[in-house]
Amino acid sequence: MNTTGPVANDGLHLLPFRGLRYVPERVGSLAAVTSPPYDVVVRPDGVHHLESADPHNIVRLILPQAETSEARHQQAARTLHDWLSEGVLAADDEPALYVYEQRKGDLLQRGLIGSLELSTPAEGIVLPHEDVIPHVVEDRASLMRTTAANLEPLLLTYRGNGTATGATAVIERTVLSAPLLATTTEDGVSHRLWSVTDPAALAEVAGDLGRHQALIADGHHRWATYLRLREEHPSPSPWNYGLVLLIDTARYPLQVRAIHRLLNRLPVADALAALGGTFRIRTVDGPLPAALDALATAALKGNAFLLAGDGRFHLIDRPAPDLLARTVPADRPEAWRTLDATVLHSTLIEHIWRVPDAPEDISYIHDAEAAVTQAERRGGTAVLMHPVREEVVRDLARQGVTMPRKSTSFGPKPATGLVLRSLDVD
Repeated sequence: MNTTGPVANDGLHLLPFRGLRYVPERVGSLAAVTSPPYDVVVRPDGVHHLESADPHNIVRLILPQAETSEARHQQAARTLHDWLSEGVLAADDEPALYVYEQRKGDLLQRGLIGSLELSTPAEGIVLPHEDVIPHVVEDRASLMRTTAANLEPLLLTYRGNGTATGATAVIERTVLSAPLLATTTEDGVSHRLWSVTDPAALAEVAGDLGRHQALIADGHHRWATYLRLREEHPSPSPWNYGLVLLIDTARYPLQVRAIHRLLNRLPVADALAALGGTFRIRTVDGPLPAALDALATAALKGNAFLLAGDGRFHLIDRPAPDLLARTVPADRPEAWRTLDATVLHSTLIEHIWRVPDAPEDISYIHDAEAAVTQAERRGGTAVLMHPVREEVVRDLARQGVTMPRKSTSFGPKPATGLVLRSLDVD
């Protein structure tokens, strides 16, 4: 994606804000109160694990537990209010942009967390690449509306020139100083956070980012939520902005992984029987990493999926061309029509398996092992996917074409809980 020239409406406007952060003396450890993003946490096991890590773990805000949606969101609002009143969370004294670093082994990622002015896809400033699930947007909107907070940043990328200039120069100067916080989470990733408040540095960032557009890498539902809530509030207001982490992928490339499907009510035997002769079916040897290697090899030649849930791995590939012609919409670019996610949803889920598009029937799970475990536990089918290439994502987004929901998982994702944004404070 070419993002070095002028774009509509002067490009990205990333503003400083008074971040809400945990007070270290009031919690067991910063690592114990963080969480992966809400849609990565495997429920209920992951929620229970995080809740037990520390009574103030951020999962109590992003995935509150109660009988009804309204009760969950009201509980999150009460918890946030209590933590602020008790001094567990506190707002920083002055508005800042936050430099955020993640490091593990050879992996190093740095970016800026700030309050981004919202824009629609038609404005060409922030480009989505995936469709969203309406009920998820409604749930996130209700949570944000009730808490009046952006509880976790979504992940946006832009393409700089690959050198330490502009915003990147500010980042790399800032990390030479002592951080506001440093912690290592249980996955072995170290996290550091700095604040940028110097007016000259903020102006340098603004001048650079104003020439760029961004791609939503992770957080399409939260972005759609931001836009919905902006429409509900008079403008201008804090609701015109949303919490984001912005990464220059020319300097710090992201990894792209697949998001797997769990068909909760479809046993593997039934899924295989329904295929008939429309796909080639092979049983491949495990363990899981070896089966995923077989999937990667098959995916080099066309659409391929790995089915699991009955104690074995079944590789399905080589779909019949006439089947694809009948089931895949013809009014999209060829790159979209040949996506694994397109074929999975249009051909397999809708046409062959006839699985309803409902949360009780289809779950989206980022971790392949977790998807297999859940499928075996529920008697369903895990459909393991091979990741799409990043250049395909960028090209489709540039054309204004959205991919099927949950097609990609960019990472590393920011840890949730290091800095929050209150719309009552901002």
